[in-house]
Amino acid sequence: MKSTRPRMARCRLKPEDPSMDIWGVHNDSLTTELVDDGFISVGWDGLPDLTTIPNGREGLKKALTKHDPDAKPRSIAGQAGVLLRFRDEMQQGDLVVAPYKPESTINLGVVTSEYYYEPGAVTHRHRRRVEWRKVGLPRTVFSQSALYEIGSVLTVFRIRRHEQEFLTAFHSAEGSVDDLAEAVDHVVDKTEIDGESDEPRASRIERHTRDFVLETLHRDLTHREFEEFTAALLRTLGYQARVTPFSQDGGVDVIAHRDPLGVEPPQLKVQCKHRTATVSAPEVQQLIGTQGVGDLSIFVTLGGYSRDALAIERQRTGLRLLSGEDVVSLVLDNYADLPEIWKAVLPLARILVVADSVGT
Repeated sequence: MKSTRPRMARCRLKPEDPSMDIWGVHNDSLTTELVDDGFISVGWDGLPDLTTIPNGREGLKKALTKHDPDAKPRSIAGQAGVLLRFRDEMQQGDLVVAPYKPESTINLGVVTSEYYYEPGAVTHRHRRRVEWRKVGLPRTVFSQSALYEIGSVLTVFRIRRHEQEFLTAFHSAEGSVDDLAEAVDHVVDKTEIDGESDEPRASRIERHTRDFVLETLHRDLTHREFEEFTAALLRTLGYQARVTPFSQDGGVDVIAHRDPLGVEPPQLKVQCKHRTATVSAPEVQQLIGTQGVGDLSIFVTLGGYSRDALAIERQRTGLRLLSGEDVVSLVLDNYADLPEIWKAVLPLARILVVADSVGT
């Protein structure tokens, strides 16, 4: 079957254009291909090409009901709304804000095509072309309230209350993460956000908690304290861990081992980067250069890794690259065993929250 994919048009984004919308788009099924191939997509693979479904929202509701007759009317209405926004309401030239969960980053791009159907795709066949302009932005660049807004439980949604933050990031000149964060902070200071908020469901509260942990580790710790925290985290996993002297670490910040004396292999050598910027392949190679026979290596950062760095991890045994999202997961999974000094830095409480499935 032939793809209905349209040709991609290059669009110029004008922040003053009142017709431009800013869309949040979630995708938990696809990863690097979204950026590599330049598109956004939604699921609903049981539905055909959406352009073949007539009668707007009612037509989509009818098709969804036929596909899933046991779904509740409220759920059908919500799904139809998402598909209608993606197929009809999104326009070329609109800005896309796409959280990238595996690396806890955010990608910004411009919609450059109408909706199209990709029948040969394994999944997520409903698509639009996107020209990605900013990729891999750390979540810590944006305010907590902005992150909360893009944590919507919807797959496709309009961003209404923090659009200036994302426009500022989109139009900013290439520079350091700190420069970008400063520019966004300047906008936040000038913008009053009203008290409106969406319903706090489980996934949004979890994302809020993860963002809090990541931001606190980045903002409130020095590099040396981050090394101490990493050692403490390894101890919760059953390792004996110690931080190396600061000026003589040779690229190794923490040494860990299972036996109390540290004489039995394997020895774990850990390098820590207390930053949210992307870690490059040469930095990973530096850690590999410290490995002795039987040694294992872990790189720990609050950001992500370049494609070349990840390729090294795939090709080399005994090497593990931990991203900021991985660090947060370890913190949440082992929080009860952290020393009180670190719990005071990251005060968290376990609670029961409303499940995302309520009302669907």
